[in-house]
Amino acid sequence: MARPTPLSTDEITEGLRGLPAWALADGAIRRTVTAPSFLAGIELVRRVAAVAEEMDHHPDIDIRWRRVTFALSTHDAGGITVLDLEQARAIDGLAAALTASDDA
Repeated sequence: MARPTPLSTDEITEGLRGLPAWALADGAIRRTVTAPSFLAGIELVRRVAAVAEEMDHHPDIDIRWRRVTFALSTHDAGGITVLDLEQARAIDGLAAALTASDDA
């Protein structure tokens, strides 16, 4: 399967309009999620890891107590691609589901 090509700055900006929690920084799109507990943050990482394996597209992840930061770029394409925007949407859904299940 051919990897997608890097998006232009305008395409990235347009893609981020639907992803308000994400920002372009240092050659990647980034989002930090504050989980309700350390274990909830670890569970979010586990769920994201499962999606990453399915997509064969793996984010950079930084865990600092309850704060989990995701950085997405397609390293072998040399920039941000549609895969990164797709994975960002998946991470948003997982983060929302985790927060909703914790509120229940």
